[in-house]
Amino acid sequence: QVQLVESGGGLVQAGGSLRLSCAASGRTFSTYAMGWFRQTPGKERECVAAISSYDSSTYYADSVKGRFTISRDNAKNTMSLQMNSLKPEDTAIYYCAADRRWRPRVTPNAASYDDWGPGTQVTVSS
Repeated sequence: QVQLVESGGGLVQAGGSLRLSCAASGRTFSTYAMGWFRQTPGKERECVAAISSYDSSTYYADSVKGRFTISRDNAKNTMSLQMNSLKPEDTAIYYCAADRRWRPRVTPNAASYDDWGPGTQVTVSS
């Protein structure tokens, strides 16, 4: 198990930016693929972005491609999501997640992720 805690959420105006951070306590953080997911009431949890463990290859949802950037710092056991050009539809609780299993491609499937942070609220006003 890896413990994950998100930070950096808040209220921003449309067009603004936020940077989310995820701090991990696992000793083998560098071996985990990591993902950012978001969820709003009544909707399925959606993968926003993910990053692999071995080569930092990435996945982005079409809805955020070109606006969000995922990164990781294995030396610090952290992962970040830089969110630019935010839209009201980006409003959600954002979760950090860890996938302990090696996969040939980073996956956006929430069921593939083993550990989750408690989430951080992002609200984008119009």
